[in-house]
Amino acid sequence: MSDLAANDLRYPIGPCVYPKSTTADERKTWIRDLAEAPAQMRAAVAGLSSARLDTPYRPGGWTVRQVVHHVPDSHMNAFVRFKLALTEDVPTIKPYNEAAWATLADYSSTPIEVSLTLLETLHDRWVRLLQSMIDADFSRAFQHPEIGMLTLGQYLAGYSWHSRHHVAHISALRQRMGWT
Repeated sequence: MSDLAANDLRYPIGPCVYPKSTTADERKTWIRDLAEAPAQMRAAVAGLSSARLDTPYRPGGWTVRQVVHHVPDSHMNAFVRFKLALTEDVPTIKPYNEAAWATLADYSSTPIEVSLTLLETLHDRWVRLLQSMIDADFSRAFQHPEIGMLTLGQYLAGYSWHSRHHVAHISALRQRMGWT
């Protein structure tokens, strides 16, 4: 990670980089990351008061509450994209406006426990799907209108990063604020 990335509160673990190719060992690690992500998110927000949940993780950034709700929303989209790519020939997926979703009423009115539970159950299903896939499945691809062609191996790497990225937003905020 560059010094710039290390000091950029937007990217506490550095920006997402999709690898050109993936190995079976890398994919095992990334699947493990997804399996562990719900518990890591739950630990990151443990004991936070409502006021702390409404604190932005950086100036101009989302609140912790918005981050907690965003992760399962994003991961539901990713799970569906995996299924589309596994069952269709290079489908074009539909992007969504994550910033607009974060302003919808459910982000402020839904208890975070609902999204934490959703993340746990979603990842249980997703990890089961990933563990059932053979090497050739990870070469299947979809077309993302904003990013281009992505293989499922590349997308898995991206969502391993995404999980760790958002947990790091919250953990780094807790550390900066001295919240234990």
